[in-house]
Amino acid sequence: MAPPMPTAQSTARPTRFAEDASFVRPLRTRVKICGMTRTEDVDAAVQYGVDAVGFVFVPASKRNLVPEAALALFDHVPPFVQSVALFLDADESLVGTVISKLSPDLLQFHGRETGAYCRQFGHPYIKALGTDLFVDPSSSVLGDTLADHATARGFLLDSHATGALGGTGSRFDWQHWPQGQYPSVPFILAGGLDATNVCEAIKRLQPYAVDVSSGVETAPGIKSAKKIQEFMNKVNPIG
Repeated sequence: MAPPMPTAQSTARPTRFAEDASFVRPLRTRVKICGMTRTEDVDAAVQYGVDAVGFVFVPASKRNLVPEAALALFDHVPPFVQSVALFLDADESLVGTVISKLSPDLLQFHGRETGAYCRQFGHPYIKALGTDLFVDPSSSVLGDTLADHATARGFLLDSHATGALGGTGSRFDWQHWPQGQYPSVPFILAGGLDATNVCEAIKRLQPYAVDVSSGVETAPGIKSAKKIQEFMNKVNPIG
């Protein structure tokens, strides 16, 4: 039997990011490493200073977890590092189970979820946007999506089409980065990032945060501590 749905009201800000001038850009770039499947990889990410770790609850993904197996991974996430649970057009019962069993700090919705769907869980969330939503600056679809998800904590821009899986290692054309249109929106850059290009990406685009998965892996779901260290040193050099 599915657990009861959370009934708490969302604590996310009610203002539209496109109209909200209160967003303060941090002096350093935040980092999320997604697709964690092993406790040693969580430990390595924490050791090298990651801000958030992501866990995928999408059966079609090679990095998929079931809530029971994810419990040990969540237990390795220390204070001040955020745990993020990723879903793609999931049944509400799965999201409710993950919230009740694992208490993630953030939810990440990667499919065609509406704002109403995401808000029903009463939990802070970020929304992933596929390239079809932001590559055409003359289209209103990006603005409409931001407005629909007015309480989202941020928006992750990835290289795939809306509703498709991420973690492919491919990147989109960075000239389509929409920050100039929406300077108050916390945009998170994803898609094809690794230690060889993340420094350039940050200099050119100045995202709020970067999100990496395959760029620090040796195989899907298998992270490399060495690659994590190299990536983190490029994002926020030590010394």
